[in-house]
Amino acid sequence: MDYKDVKLLQRYVSERGKIVPSRITAVSAKKQRELAKAIKRARFLALLPTS
Repeated sequence: MDYKDVKLLQRYVSERGKIVPSRITAVSAKKQRELAKAIKRARFLALLPTS
């Protein structure tokens, strides 16, 4: 999971800026953790909005 791929990460973030849970996105627990880490990293670098 690459934190620079903003288009992909936006698919897993709700309109309010929250990370969508894995029970809705149907990704495994390991991939969900990687996804959350990539989203948080992209937010920190201002590639994704924080809210």
